[in-house]
Amino acid sequence: MASREGRRRGHELVPLAALISREMKNEKMEKPSVRYGHAAQSRKGEDYFLIKTDCHRVPGNPSSTFSVFAIFDGHNGNAAAIYTRENLLNHVLSAVPRGLGREEWFQALPRALVAGFVKTDKEFQSRGETSGTTATFVIVDAWTVTVASVGDSRCILDTQGGGISTLTVDHRLEENVEERERVTASGGEVGRLSIAGGAEIGPLRCWPGGLCLSRSIGDMDVGEFIVPVPYVKQVKLSNAGGRLIIASDGIWDALSSEMAAKSCRGLPAELAARQVVKEALRTRGLKDDTTCIVVDIIPPENPLPPSPLPKKTNKLRAFLFRSKSRDSANKSVKKLSAVGIVEELFEEGSAMLAERLGNDEWTGQTTSGGIFTCGVCQVDLAPSEGISVHAGSIFSTSSKPWQGPFLCAGCRNKKDAMEGKRPSGVNVA
Repeated sequence: MASREGRRRGHELVPLAALISREMKNEKMEKPSVRYGHAAQSRKGEDYFLIKTDCHRVPGNPSSTFSVFAIFDGHNGNAAAIYTRENLLNHVLSAVPRGLGREEWFQALPRALVAGFVKTDKEFQSRGETSGTTATFVIVDAWTVTVASVGDSRCILDTQGGGISTLTVDHRLEENVEERERVTASGGEVGRLSIAGGAEIGPLRCWPGGLCLSRSIGDMDVGEFIVPVPYVKQVKLSNAGGRLIIASDGIWDALSSEMAAKSCRGLPAELAARQVVKEALRTRGLKDDTTCIVVDIIPPENPLPPSPLPKKTNKLRAFLFRSKSRDSANKSVKKLSAVGIVEELFEEGSAMLAERLGNDEWTGQTTSGGIFTCGVCQVDLAPSEGISVHAGSIFSTSSKPWQGPFLCAGCRNKKDAMEGKRPSGVNVA
């Protein structure tokens, strides 16, 4: 659970030199190299992407560098995709507490991603535009990969041993029973498009609006039970590395995860991305915007991408996830160095903010001056202004209404709307 994430050490400011020293000590395994490629074919002009390889956990410290790769597949126009590309990263990083060490930073990411997604959605909806977008947002920091996603732009992991795993969940109403139940419980209506004579055609959609997705950023005209709260998964690769394929549904409507991975094995990242797009177009034609990013996480001693599989692969599953709860995240961790083994560090997909933001035991979200900050949008709050994310919550008997994190009035209204506790369609300021 997100509520078990890393602890912030009071309200102390850690000197930059101390942070850099801590980072250097934590670099026990040599960092892999990251190579990437991008390819796209446009039909509607609504797919956008982000590649940024020079981010830093600690300002000025090159050993704290991490990379971000993201795809935003817009619908009903491109405004939401453009806005999300320009603002989501900053909103996520602003929600990570300062002064955290490497492991604490990894543990804080899932909650920061939730806050960043919701803040981006809230801000875009305040503009009064009806566009929406998927978002698949990938952070690669050495051997650790953290993925947050809403919508149906997928990210898969192909390991050296040939195992393929999906690091996202498709939020399509047609395929996701849990999301259908959540939308209807929150006040939405799910059904197919009705035509003359009462016949129903096409995929399941949410009404009003007719959106096929249950989660997105934007879409203020559809209803706020279409939520921006992302599914988040965090894994640690073995020192064999792996390949990420991040793509919009123009790829996945044409290719399965296995087909996409196999079509580009043995190729460098740039050529691999082009090959995936080429294979999707060969299979289905250009019926939608088609965008693909390939990211190779390569061990220092191995300059090659994942090699083609041997013929027999059914004797033993080379790809194995080792789950561990967040409660034990700071305890001893088994060293998984065998080829193809991936350790699962975190996974959560609940749409409820009270569950995703957790119990704020470690910060109280206060500044050195005793001012509270909103757990979503990070605005300053006087102690009397903050509303606990758990106030009125029925999802956790251990939660206390005076326990943080706290929300501003606007974010509390947003939370209530997403949970069906007030009419949707209200203009969010």
